Amino acid sequence: MSSQINTANPDQLTYQNEILSITVLGGIKLEGLDRMRATLKVELNGLPSPDGGITRGMRPAVRHNIDLYNDTQLEKLIRKVAERHEVGTSVVAATLAELTEQLETYRLQKIQEEEANSAPKVKILNPDEIEAAQAFLSKPNLLERTNELIGQSGVIGEGVNRLLMYLIFTSRKLPNPLHIVSLGASGTGKTHLQEKVGDLIPQEDKLEITVLSENAFYYFGQRELKHKLILIEDLDGAENALYPLRELQTKKRISKTVAHKNSRGETKTVHLVVEGPLSVAGCTTREQIYEDNANRSFLIYLDESKEQDERIMNYQRAASAGRVNKEAERKAAKILSNAQRVLEPILVVNPFAELLKLPAEIFKPRRTNGHYLQFIEVVTFYNQYQREKKADEDTGEIYIETTLEDIAEANRLMKQVLIRKSDELTGACRNYLESIKAYLQNENKTKFTNREVRKALKVNESNQKRWTLSLLYNYYIKRVKGTKSKGYEYEITGYQEYQKLQEQIGNVLDETLESLRNAVEKETVGKRSSVVQKKNEPRKQKKVKAVAQ
Repeated sequence: MSSQINTANPDQLTYQNEILSITVLGGIKLEGLDRMRATLKVELNGLPSPDGGITRGMRPAVRHNIDLYNDTQLEKLIRKVAERHEVGTSVVAATLAELTEQLETYRLQKIQEEEANSAPKVKILNPDEIEAAQAFLSKPNLLERTNELIGQSGVIGEGVNRLLMYLIFTSRKLPNPLHIVSLGASGTGKTHLQEKVGDLIPQEDKLEITVLSENAFYYFGQRELKHKLILIEDLDGAENALYPLRELQTKKRISKTVAHKNSRGETKTVHLVVEGPLSVAGCTTREQIYEDNANRSFLIYLDESKEQDERIMNYQRAASAGRVNKEAERKAAKILSNAQRVLEPILVVNPFAELLKLPAEIFKPRRTNGHYLQFIEVVTFYNQYQREKKADEDTGEIYIETTLEDIAEANRLMKQVLIRKSDELTGACRNYLESIKAYLQNENKTKFTNREVRKALKVNESNQKRWTLSLLYNYYIKRVKGTKSKGYEYEITGYQEYQKLQEQIGNVLDETLESLRNAVEKETVGKRSSVVQKKNEPRKQKKVKAVAQ
């Protein structure tokens, strides 16, 4: 009497044997393996007629909503079907038992299929791809070559920002990953830059999010986010989830205790734990609102210059004309993505860490100092195929060491970040002030009005009011004449203050690096002279003991 269930239509599963035909209306739910709720339509499949044919539809079908794991409900259904169709209860019970077994098998198969489809597809590199990726990571001037490939993959301009972002995304593989927030006015390409650089990271290593609910992070699997890159399209869409996000960034784990009812209706306490570490990237136009998250992240300000506008528009025109080599872009992206796959977890030791120092002008130096040291580790980690592997004498752990070249590269990329972290103005306000300076110098003026500047620079009025108050409060501009009703004229208090800040930051980094180079060179010369001295010393003759004959 055994028969196979027909699952061609998942919303209408059918099963039949020689006597009964059963349709599972609406299919079955995949969640909750402790129950099997279904709406069944049970019909008489066919009986021999006096003339030798088969009778169908002689009796109305039995429609019943039931939990097939509930014995009481099952017994009632068996009796109801047996009475309605005048079939033995043992036949009905055997049919429903066979149906239940096949539904169990079907449900487990569907659950496995869904898990397989939802799990990120991990690409297994073939030997040629592994060799090509390792060869790329072994080439000299790796960061310069990487930046060129990022540009070839379709990222226009933003030379420093794009490489900085790519390396911060790489830090997801380290025990202390870094985070990044892209800031800029609406329409400047923040999301586009993050998306394009994110495309260079393997799909299995990242999670792209548009909107997050307040408790969303607590319901990931315990290790589902470990060493992952989280790309948040707009921080405004994840505002409710920023607190657990900050905890994941700082403590590398979050936990929550909730009340949950089990299958017997008993309320139990469940402890939800999600582990990091992870790297987080997000975009926003509202720098001050996300100050707590910004303190934990690298802040980059997008290039809003006319030159960058022209570069992007030229690319758009070329793409529209069909003159952009999309295959070359995909090839460049593939090389960088495969390079990420062959980077292996390894300990990074910075022998110069105790001698490095930050400029005194840096705000919140404790956290910034940690970011600085971690970024140097990322640069070393990315160069792992060009660093000698060493073993700790005590533990046997394999590690690589930071070189002065790594520090020099980190300084070059982080210089603008450190300048921004030393400026008491927000990035948008600073850009506004520098634009006013340039405008006044071009027009050969010393005074300006808000209306004049707003028209010349095409800035939003509400933003201008906020920036003007900040500049007045910090004495970057001053009122020289006018009234509230008729308007004020303003004057810049100092044209060179930002250049001086940049020079101070750059000088401290350059002087520290130069002193390290001198110390290393002196140590190397000392070792060489010691070796030469030993070579020039007369050899001592070995004493030979006489052997008795």
